[in-house]
Amino acid sequence: MIENFGLQSAGSAGTEIHLMTVDDFAIWQAKASDAHQGWISAQNFHAKPGKSIYFATTDGRIDFAIGIFGNHAVWDGAALAASLPKGHWQFTAASDDLDAGLLESLALGWGLGQYQFHTYRSAPAPAVNYLTLPDGIHADRLIGQVGGIYLCRDLINQPPNHMTPAALQTAMETLAKTHDATLETHSGAALESEFPAINIVGRAAEIAPRLMDLRWGKKGPKVTLIGKGITFDSGGLDLKPSKAMEMMKKDMGGAATVLGLAAALMASHVDIQLRVLVAAAENAVSDRSMRPLDIIDTRAGLKVEVGNTDAEGRLVLADAITYALEDTPDFLIDFATLTGAARVALGTELPALFCNHDNTAAAILAAADMAQDPLWRLPLFDDYDRHLDAGYAALSSTGLSGYGGAITAALFLRRFAGKNTNWAHIDVMAWNLASRPGRPKGGEAMGLRALYGFIESFQTS
Repeated sequence: MIENFGLQSAGSAGTEIHLMTVDDFAIWQAKASDAHQGWISAQNFHAKPGKSIYFATTDGRIDFAIGIFGNHAVWDGAALAASLPKGHWQFTAASDDLDAGLLESLALGWGLGQYQFHTYRSAPAPAVNYLTLPDGIHADRLIGQVGGIYLCRDLINQPPNHMTPAALQTAMETLAKTHDATLETHSGAALESEFPAINIVGRAAEIAPRLMDLRWGKKGPKVTLIGKGITFDSGGLDLKPSKAMEMMKKDMGGAATVLGLAAALMASHVDIQLRVLVAAAENAVSDRSMRPLDIIDTRAGLKVEVGNTDAEGRLVLADAITYALEDTPDFLIDFATLTGAARVALGTELPALFCNHDNTAAAILAAADMAQDPLWRLPLFDDYDRHLDAGYAALSSTGLSGYGGAITAALFLRRFAGKNTNWAHIDVMAWNLASRPGRPKGGEAMGLRALYGFIESFQTS
């Protein structure tokens, strides 16, 4: 499996990549042989993070390479992998500045850069570029995160006729079996009575909705992850325009992210009591579709007026959050491709973080910065909470204001999470619109590594 990520076990020999900063390279170049200096000049090579240059022996074989890194080691590692010829490589340090954490980040980026979604193509998959795992790194953590991100990307990239609520259940069954976890699935009549909002959102579709509940670990803090698993979102009766519907297979990106995060945490044996809830449904159109201004039940007993049938994600999350709190977790987080408003505010590459507790938010943001996996905190602005009470006959799912939609959606979720719960919500794009080294176009695990870092160090007070 490790070879599939372009990463090979420590000890296997590869062509050396001498890792240098821009300043290191300037010092090395000043002392280099005339032949090496001539080659650098002939290649018009200028040292910048993520760039590489390789040198050959007199018989034409590659002798060694130099790779430049800077302040973004993960993506520098991915860029180095993309810039070097396909082969088998290994890192060597040109100075004492390269600690195990930096090497691990560079190797992580290298592995992420090898990802390909080739499931439906008949031609063989392109070759990957191999790297020997550096000595001294936390290999389980590295491989766990790369594997979790690959899983997340694979799930999102699947077409919606394949990645149905039933397929999400199968993915969780496989994950549970792999890591010796338990899995309970709520569906059919039990879902209708116990999780009415999830059932109402998904009842119009060919494949029935369901809620999956995975548990793993017997010691440490109780950490619960919730994922929005809308496997395709037509918008319901408030139908999306065709262009807006094109990428709606990614509307289960929150579920894919928490499954990838869970896979990473379990593979690296983090000491937590992990619970993963995925509310899976397709928001389809039929004679069983919910209607605008329908008043529906929720597991919490709150009546909700459907402000817009295209705002279905918050409804399935409401039931899942209520269910999660019955087990009193120490930390609760949900991931969801919830609002276009968050994308308007922050763009497609910066997920929005909402959080009840300032100290938790600060710790998550610090972990995001450390992991080079950015998040930006938006406020749970209490004054906007009044908009949710402005429904005609019950709590509105959307509020009447057309502004601050990401905040209003988060405040709706807080009605079910409560103000005092150690709860966070991440509104995420889960999709790269274009390719960059280590971040191919398509499904993406935004915020996964940030929350891995936070949860890895999370302790109850």
